[in-house]
Amino acid sequence: MKARTLSAGAVVVRWRDNVPHFLLLRAYNYWDFPKGEVEAGESPLDAARREIEEETSLCDLEFPWGTAYRETPVYGRGKIARFYLARSDRGAVALPFNPSLGRPEHHEFRWLPFSEARELLVERLQAILDWASQVVTAMPAASD
Repeated sequence: MKARTLSAGAVVVRWRDNVPHFLLLRAYNYWDFPKGEVEAGESPLDAARREIEEETSLCDLEFPWGTAYRETPVYGRGKIARFYLARSDRGAVALPFNPSLGRPEHHEFRWLPFSEARELLVERLQAILDWASQVVTAMPAASD
């Protein structure tokens, strides 16, 4: 069996006018949630926190829904992406400079309500968003 590469990240949600908005990042024409490869000796949840901070500057994440996660089916060259569900009370995202790339890793970010976010995502990520939306709708954990 071929070795798989695990990435970890989170569907990050914040509320605006009592409506959950989800954070999406764009690299070229591809929209995704913040995530990155789990490093040796690092837990997937720690990797998710690190990657989100590296990619968005968000470091005040809360995980009011616990450590439940969903994974994508295998894609690309044996990749699997694991996503937790996090809340950020601040919407000020920055796209920091990545020294290894010589530029920010992403070109744009958006906080979007469910239907607008879903339109931008590929099918394997739509399933992740569907799960996240169901969880936050059933147990909002909002802090407007």
